[in-house]
Amino acid sequence: MSEENDSGNTSISLDEMSLDQLQQLRQQEDSRRQGLAQRYAQLRAAAARIVASRRAVQEMQGASAGKEVLVPLTDSVYVPGKLREPQKMLVDIGTGFYVEKNARETESFLDRKLRLVDANSQNVTTALQTTTANMDAITSAMQGKLMEIRARQMGARHRSAVEGDSS
Repeated sequence: MSEENDSGNTSISLDEMSLDQLQQLRQQEDSRRQGLAQRYAQLRAAAARIVASRRAVQEMQGASAGKEVLVPLTDSVYVPGKLREPQKMLVDIGTGFYVEKNARETESFLDRKLRLVDANSQNVTTALQTTTANMDAITSAMQGKLMEIRARQMGARHRSAVEGDSS
């Protein structure tokens, strides 16, 4: 049922599959597409947070010690605070680890992270396009199978009618 093509990927001959198999394959591809769409949305949300962080770092560069700011405790709760050392920033580098960096180093880190998120977004977009093309091919094969089934049914009805007339 499946064969390997020149690039080493496994391809499936849709013409050899039954209508039920095609329906199951289409459902699998649809689930994959939904998962990829969710992943893309997550990546774009991460990119937006990185851009907002970069903007905040740029705004901090002109700040002086003692400037009053609102410090977020959660996404919706802030407390007033004062900057002690505006050029020193704690950067979350992942899995609960923080590193102290200056504004230039922080911007550089955020730029690298944004490039990585953008590259992953592009990969997910490519996978989404491939999955959509797969779904289109499966749908087309299903329509062909349905037309073939209808043609057989009409041929059988026609034969029955002809045989009934000749009796």
